[in-house]
Order: sequence, then C-alpha cells, then structure tokens
Amino acid sequence: MAKGRIRPAKLAEAIANHLETLILEGSLRPGDRLLAERDLAQKLDVSRPSLREALDLLQSRGLLEGRKGGTYVAPVLGEGFGATLVALLHGRPQSTYDYLEFRGFVEGAAAYFAALRASEVDRELIHKHFTAIEAAHGKLSPADEADADASFHLAVYEASHNLMMLHVMGSLADMLREDVFYNREKLYARKGVRDLLLEQHRAVHDAVMRGDPEAARAAAEAHVTFTRSALFEIDKADSDLETSLRRLVATEGDRDEGIKHAG
Repeated sequence: MAKGRIRPAKLAEAIANHLETLILEGSLRPGDRLLAERDLAQKLDVSRPSLREALDLLQSRGLLEGRKGGTYVAPVLGEGFGATLVALLHGRPQSTYDYLEFRGFVEGAAAYFAALRASEVDRELIHKHFTAIEAAHGKLSPADEADADASFHLAVYEASHNLMMLHVMGSLADMLREDVFYNREKLYARKGVRDLLLEQHRAVHDAVMRGDPEAARAAAEAHVTFTRSALFEIDKADSDLETSLRRLVATEGDRDEGIKHAG
C-alpha cells in the first residue's frame, strides 16, 4: 500500500475509493484484516476522523465488515456465493468435473494474460509460490504442497489483471482449499501424481516468467486436463473397489447362511 497524501475535495470518499481499488485489484483480499485505525491513518497520511468515515462508507457498501479484533475485507462476491454453491454441489460427484471443465478454459486464459500483463511484482509472487510448491514437494504429507498449489494459481489470476477472473476464481480457490470440489490430498497421495503436478506447475511458471502467452495457455490447459483425468481414474478405482467389497460381503453372507443350514 503506497504511502501518499490524499487531498481531494471530499477526503473520506477519496480514501474509500483508494481502499476499494486495493480490494478490487486483489491487493487487499477477502478475510484480510486492516491495520489498526491509527496505523492505517498514518500510512495513508490522513486524519483518523476522515479514515473512520471512509471505513463506514465501505462497510455500508458491503466491502468491509467489523468483527471482533478489527475491520476485515468482506467477501467481494458476498457470503452467500460460496455457501449457496457448496449447498448445490454437495453430494453431486459430477460437480467435480463441471468445475474442472469450467476451470480448463479460464485457467488457460489466465495464464495467457499473465504472460502478457504480469508486472515485476506479479512475477515475483508467482515465483515465490512456485518455490513454495518445490519446498513442500519433499514432505511426506502433501497438505502444504496442495495449499501452495492453490496460492500459485491465485497469483496467476492476479497477474492476469482481469478483475472478474480474479474474484470469481479466487472465490472458487477458497472452496478448493476446503476440498469442496475434490479431496486434494487424495489426488496428491496417488503414486507419481505429485511429480507430474510439480512439472506442470513448472511449465506454467516458466512460460509466464519468459512472457510466452501461448506456451502459458497450453501448459495451464494441459495441467487441468491431467487433473481431470487423474481424478476420473481415482474415482473409477474407488468405485471398482466398492463394488468388489459389496460382492465379497454378499459372498460371505451366502456362505454363512449355507453353513447355518448345513448345521
């Protein structure tokens, strides 16, 4: 958040507009806690009464919310977006593939625009999150790697500088972290999958870094296609195992019944 005095005719409105821009651009994300009032006023070089009025304006617009412990950035798409979608998708296995089908073309577009539009700061963040994926790759548990994966993709959305893409996909990324669409650890635990995912992320990272939009799009689309295929195979294997177990239980039941009658 750059420091600089804001001196328009209506100071509170200008402060509100400045903070609103930071929220829309993703510099302030849903769930982020704002600095304490005194510190934020000092950072923006404005008076505390003007800042307080600006925060009230943003709360009235639904962009900020006061909670115990301070003022937080509210979900840009509203609390109901995620909760309603989760309720609709719950218990519908096909929703995983619908999500990945949708993500397939959005992910490719995000990577394409990131390669074209990424600033130096954007590239630093993408590289930081990819480095986190590499660092977590050697750990026994895939949890940290899966979280770094989600953060990496969010950084690519941010680097696309498309506000719709950032906020819609950002909200879906939050649900992905909560395993709404599929069990990420289950995917990562499959033999060989972690290595392949790492190389796919590397391909996206490298293409964005060198500013090659077509290569970035192709790498991102290939990554989602692989994820979709891997999950399908996992679901199929689980389904086959469940069927085999049901048959085994039924066979054992028939055998017990036969022994009882024979006795």
